[in-house]
Amino acid sequence: FALRATDAELASVRGTTVLRQEALKLVHSRVTAGSANELEEAQAEAELAVVQVTRDLMVLTPRDKITMDDVCVAAGISRATLYRLFPGGRDVLFDAVREASLGDFFAGLRSRIEGADSLEELLVRVIVAASCSLRDDAHLAASLATEPGLALGDLTLDGLHRIIRVATGFITPFASEFIPASETEEIVDILARLVISYYLSPSKVFDFTKRSSAVRFVRSHLLPAVAVQ
Repeated sequence: FALRATDAELASVRGTTVLRQEALKLVHSRVTAGSANELEEAQAEAELAVVQVTRDLMVLTPRDKITMDDVCVAAGISRATLYRLFPGGRDVLFDAVREASLGDFFAGLRSRIEGADSLEELLVRVIVAASCSLRDDAHLAASLATEPGLALGDLTLDGLHRIIRVATGFITPFASEFIPASETEEIVDILARLVISYYLSPSKVFDFTKRSSAVRFVRSHLLPAVAVQ
């Protein structure tokens, strides 16, 4: 993977960042003349805009090379404003970036798992959709190639509990028709670890991007465990 973006990619990110800057200006104007509720809403919008600007920067620059000054320049805001939005500094900002990325990931799965009429079908759809999304995520692949320590940390030691928490909140409403919430938590824990493990170290036995393979796994290994409970 190249460490430098193409001219087209640069133009795209610059154009997007300009839109983010305009959004931040609009939010700032509301902050200076709004009610308490409007202030809270405007701050949330400003935080989201800064997170999106940071994600734009990550297309061009490895995460560990991005400074708070870089974010300020890209967002068109002062350091004081940035630290007011993210008082904990860089660590808090990148935690927010990770949360936003996870939210987008699971939102992208929604249309592919809605309408499942059985627990088996739901589990199969989740496994296949999540595995395909990971496989097709060019930014994740680039991160694993250029900054493997950070990328692996997000998927395993440092980030796995966050992934399981968000995944549980996302999948539980779909699974509640078939199993109790306590069982959903256990299954999601297994699914998250399973999908990430098979993504990072592909198997010759199961290919979770293929429906037939996911069906075979769910019927042989997951559903019997649920039935025992």
